This record gives sequence, structure tokens and C-alpha cells, in this order.
Amino acid sequence: LYAPDEGEILLDGADVRFASPADSITAGIGMVHQHFMLVPVFTVTENVMLGVEATRGPLGQLDQAAARERIVELSERHGLQIDPDAMVEDLPVGVRQRIEIIKTLYRRSDVLILDEPSAVLTPQETDELFEIMRSLVESGTSIIFITHKLNEVLEVADRITVLRHGKVVGTTTPEESSKEELATMMVGRHVQLVVDKDPAKPGEPILEISDLVVRDDRGHPAVNGLSLTVRAGEIVAIAGVHGNGQSELAEAITGLHSIDSGSARIAGAEIGSDPRDVYRAGVAHVPEDRMEDGLIAGFTVADNLVLNSYWAAPYASGPRLNGDAIIAAADKRVSEFDIRTPSIFNDVGNLSGGNQQKVIAAREFSRPLKLIVAAQPTRGLDVGSIEYIHRRIVEQRDAGAAVVIISSELDEVVALGDRIAVMYQGKIVDVLEPAEASFERLGLLMGGAHPEDHTPEEAGAEVKAMVAASEAGGSDD
Repeated sequence: LYAPDEGEILLDGADVRFASPADSITAGIGMVHQHFMLVPVFTVTENVMLGVEATRGPLGQLDQAAARERIVELSERHGLQIDPDAMVEDLPVGVRQRIEIIKTLYRRSDVLILDEPSAVLTPQETDELFEIMRSLVESGTSIIFITHKLNEVLEVADRITVLRHGKVVGTTTPEESSKEELATMMVGRHVQLVVDKDPAKPGEPILEISDLVVRDDRGHPAVNGLSLTVRAGEIVAIAGVHGNGQSELAEAITGLHSIDSGSARIAGAEIGSDPRDVYRAGVAHVPEDRMEDGLIAGFTVADNLVLNSYWAAPYASGPRLNGDAIIAAADKRVSEFDIRTPSIFNDVGNLSGGNQQKVIAAREFSRPLKLIVAAQPTRGLDVGSIEYIHRRIVEQRDAGAAVVIISSELDEVVALGDRIAVMYQGKIVDVLEPAEASFERLGLLMGGAHPEDHTPEEAGAEVKAMVAASEAGGSDD
């Protein structure tokens, strides 16, 4: 994907130079990207064999049967549990990641690079990923595990190398290090790993949802009779296994998804279907996929900083944009939110994930707000950026905004939430205080079970069974 300017890459002791990704794949290097490279309307088998198609006969006909047989063999050997005939668009995100791993094994990769592999996984899916990684290592595969999640590094790595600003700052082992030491190495300063916030002082209701029904793209109820109230000056964190209606809920609140029935009000007024009206009502939205829904990669930092308001004064007058006002706002926000960019005219797609998220935070938080809806606000970020985003969210709460956090990171849910709501099959099944929200209790609620009926040991099994059932049923991510 990139050519080195200097230095060397040694593979099995030999200096190698790759002119294309095909060269590295041929050399036995496979990669699972953070954003999966799959064709949704293809089957698992078609995706896996794409680019290395098995053929038979003198006419070179596709031999899907041979490819399917090999996929089944690899799946069984490493416990991947992949249906080779399933359509990718019908599979949850955890299974899609396994397909990416199968793709590398199918190409006989000896070195596997995993880029932020748990960024889109539930805790249970992450545990299953680690089991797969251990199986691969035992079979002789070398794995490069790229992640910002320090607890995962300490759990699964044999050696740990820390990079900062493109340079190696140190190599250690899990036995010789701690989360605090690794965080300091990564950022170059002490990092507050615990969210620092005072007790909430809730005010009047801002977001009031009653019996809300929102249908997904297939017409099925994704949000199914949900009720919830969020007050000014409090953070309500929503936990749940991905695919239980969280995405549709966030989009409905922000005017991006139509409401089928029920009521959703912001400061007493019904939420409309026009995102501009929602913006005018004082609502900020941090989408769960920053590159898909939050930014335009080919636009400049300056342009992305006004994406939600380019049509309004002072950035526009009628059909004309006011370039001076856009530049002035961009300069101010880059400074206030410490966005590391060579220039405000640099393409936002060239920034790091942390700085891209800062662009979204700067755009959304630079005005008086009544409500913030933040979905997966720290997905794929380093510990320094996570600390920063958390601090900004708490500042908005303390300034009087009502905040809804939707996160698959239970650590984040417990640390940020003044109250914790659990979503299951499109409904809020319980609302907890942080002090009573143990991981075991949350896990049971996320699986639709009642904690009073289960021992802590049954919690993990309950959620694993629920995740397996959702994967077998082909639920959407």
C-alpha cells in the first residue's frame, strides 16, 4: 500500500521490496483492515476466493466447490465457525471479521496483521477473537496485533512494541509492564485512565422518548416500543450488543431515520425528519462511523468543520459560501480542540483517527447545546485521544447539556454514565446506577436475562449463547 523511502524490511532474513499488495500477499503477509474489505452482496466463498479464484477444466471455470471445501477445513481447524454459503450482508460484524481472517489463511499467509481488530466487537466477540489468535499462533502463524486497548495488549501479546509519532519508543513484555506505563510511553506524558467527573446535577427533562418504534432498512422493528428520559446535566450511557437497535435509535433522535410510531421530544418539541431542524434545536451528533457518516475524506479540515452548518450564517449568505468566515472558524476550532493537522486545508482523510474525531467534536461542540448523541465516540482511538474526548463530553454535561452515549465498551459505559440503560431487542430492559452496574449484571441484561435468576458464572455463558444465536440468525450489524 505504501513504498518505504528508506530502511529495510526483512522477511525470513531476506530484504524484501513490495511493488504492490499482491507482492506482499504472495510473500505470505495477510492483513485484516480496521474497515473490512468485503463485498456485501457476495457469499462468504465468493469473497474469500476473490482475486485468487480457483479454476478447473481447460476453459478455466470457477471451482467454487474446491474453494468452499478449503474454507470449511480452515474454519473447523481454527474454530472460526463460518458458513461458506452465507451472504455477507446478512452477517454480524464479528462474523465478517472472521471472514477476513479466513481470506488471509486461504492465501496461505504466514504473517497476519490485525489493525484494531476489536474496535467493532463486543467483549464476548473479542474473547472469541483471542481464542482464534491463540490457535493461529499455535499453528505457526506470526501475528502483528495493532491496537490502542491496553488491557487487550497485556492479555494477548507475547511482546509489546510502542510507537509514537512513527518511531519505536520501546519494547517490553506484559510481565514487565502495566497499563499506566504503556499509556505514558504511547502519549509521552501521564494519562488519566479514569474519567474525572463530579456527580451529576440533573435538571429538567431534555430528551423524552415514549413507546418509540423505528424500523430498519428491511422493515423490521429495530427500536421496538422504547421509552427513555434524559435530563439536562446528565450522561445516560446505553449498553447493548451491537445490532439491538442502537444505531437506529441514534439516527431517529438526530433526524436521520424516520420514526414509525411513538413519541420523541427534545425540550418538549417533537423531533422532525429534517436534520437541519434537529441542528437548530441544539442537538449535536457524533456518529458511530466517523469516516462513513461523520466526515468527507476528500474535503479539507476547514470544510469538515462546518459540514453541519455550512448553509447557515455566518458561513453562507444565500447560495454563496463565506470563505473568510469558514477559515476563521476553522482556525479557532483547530486551536481550541488541539487538532493536529499541517493545515486547515489538508484533507481530513489524511489525519489520524484521534484527530479526525477531534474534528467532529470541534464541529459539534462549538455552540450552545441542549442534547448530545454520541455513538461509539472513542472507537479505534489511542488512550490520549480517549482521555480528551471523554473530558470534552463531561464538560458539555457540566455546561448543562443532556448527553446520550451509545457504546459497546463496557469500561466506557460504566466510567461515563451517570445512569446506564441496557438495550436488548430494541427496548430498554433496565436502567442502572453505575454502582450497581457490574459487568456480570450488564452482561445478563444485554442477553435479555434477569440477573436475579443467574449466578455470576452464568452471565458470560448467557451472553456467549446470545451472541452465537444472533450470528446464526444473520442479524445486521
